[in-house]
Amino acid sequence: IYVVIGAGSAGCVLANRLTEEAHESVLLLEAGPKDKWLGSLRLSWKIHMPAALTYNLCDDKYNWFYHTLPQAHMDNRVLYWPRGRVWGGSSSLNAMVYIRGHAEDYNRWQREGAEGWDYEHCLPYFRKAQCHELGENRYRGGSGPLQVSRGKTNHPLHRAFIEAGQQAGYPFTDDMNGHQQEGVGWMDMTVYKGKRWSSASAYLRPALGRPNLKTEVNCLTTKILFDGRRAVGVEYMQNGQKKKVFADKEVILSGGAINSPQLLMLSGVGDADDLKEHGIPVVQHLPGVGKNLQDHLELYIQQQCTQPITLYKAQKPFHMVKIGLEWLTMFTGYGATAHLESGGFIRSRAKVTHPDIQFHFLPSQVIDHGRVASKLEAYQVHVGPMRSTSIGWMKLKSNNPLDHPILQPNYLSTDIDVWEFRQCVKLSREIFAQKAFDPFRGPEVLPGPQVQSDAEIDAFVRQKADSAYHPSCTCKMGSPSDPMAVVDPNTRVLGLERLRVVDASIMPSVVSGNLNAPTIMMAEKAADNIRGRPAPVDAEVPVYKPATLETQR
Repeated sequence: IYVVIGAGSAGCVLANRLTEEAHESVLLLEAGPKDKWLGSLRLSWKIHMPAALTYNLCDDKYNWFYHTLPQAHMDNRVLYWPRGRVWGGSSSLNAMVYIRGHAEDYNRWQREGAEGWDYEHCLPYFRKAQCHELGENRYRGGSGPLQVSRGKTNHPLHRAFIEAGQQAGYPFTDDMNGHQQEGVGWMDMTVYKGKRWSSASAYLRPALGRPNLKTEVNCLTTKILFDGRRAVGVEYMQNGQKKKVFADKEVILSGGAINSPQLLMLSGVGDADDLKEHGIPVVQHLPGVGKNLQDHLELYIQQQCTQPITLYKAQKPFHMVKIGLEWLTMFTGYGATAHLESGGFIRSRAKVTHPDIQFHFLPSQVIDHGRVASKLEAYQVHVGPMRSTSIGWMKLKSNNPLDHPILQPNYLSTDIDVWEFRQCVKLSREIFAQKAFDPFRGPEVLPGPQVQSDAEIDAFVRQKADSAYHPSCTCKMGSPSDPMAVVDPNTRVLGLERLRVVDASIMPSVVSGNLNAPTIMMAEKAADNIRGRPAPVDAEVPVYKPATLETQR
């Protein structure tokens, strides 16, 4: 039996793939609840209705609800990090954006020591996972479990954004997950027939009927059990009781970028000095556990809209009931999308080889992670740098598994990161100033007309930038000779037996985009590796390169 810890984006994939063969069995442990109440999707509309995504960011029902240390370079603000604690993990809370990142991200992983994780080895697994409504091609999958679709609202403001991006001199791309990431265009979403298509819907639910898959919910794994250097099982808490379960195959951690390193450290795997401080006996000294923490920050650039076409009205109680009823009866309408239907990727400056700034456009105003209702007719673009150089860390607060770890992302701690954000603001304003927005453009809301000089922009960034919710890289995959590596390219924890980590924590470095699609890809690839299957390779896949690197666009 394999014991998989965490039924999130990666854990659901493993639970499905490892039970495909009847002679293998899996026990899947999840700290949170199931993603359906009484088995009903409609009763759990806060998870399954795409437009309701902000509800679960407001409380800790399905959410670990983490917070960072005060950030020295961001006016000492404490930043909020939601993380899924439910079947589907963060794919049950996220904004359903399906973005793979750039081919060069995976080629960089290979250079960073993740042998066999370059683009030609990862693309086959992106395809295997995916069922794209536009059908199969060299880049897209057409028959995988993960349903991917495009937005259906065809909102005039989305069209304006895509047109304005082209007027500003950026290319149109018909598939930012295909040949050409660079440019503006329509975004892919993990939405199927108007419903959120989390990894629980895609992978876990179809496998629940298998006799060789057993699941437990509301059980917090507190410790990995070792016999010498071999992982033999785990200890967990359920309904106030301590329980043990043994794995004769492997223990696989898929708790995510915060919980996986936390569980390793609680179990005696990590920096020996830090562990001794908390009185935890050292099983394996691995100083990289919890280090190399990377994330994406983003900002909102907001503009008032002169026409009453934004989602402002849709957030009034009467309209919300109407939208909700349409979704509950037919799974269509404004409830059936997360509304992040257009976006883009551009380069911040000349000489950058592939895009390092991402846009998500929204025909609405978001305030405080969507926890406050919008105040006016406005539209906004979420913008942020994709490859910031600030690196952070996380550590245990204590040896109590219920205590949240200490999270130190070290945001904006380098000059280039500050400069890149300044570029983000200037380049976004430039797109909003194009002709395509003339029929809609009211006064700027954020940063606001008073913010003009570099110093004023930098101050705005410090006050208003927030996490894009992409923490990663805390158990980095690398070559066994790398002192900071935690797992080898086969996802096995270095120096230990029968123990793996498979989730966003093993990324050697953060990819240039959202993390859900890459995390599912990594789990697909790891599942084949665990089963000893040969790794497919798709050599010589063409990838777009800008005509010249001498210019920014």
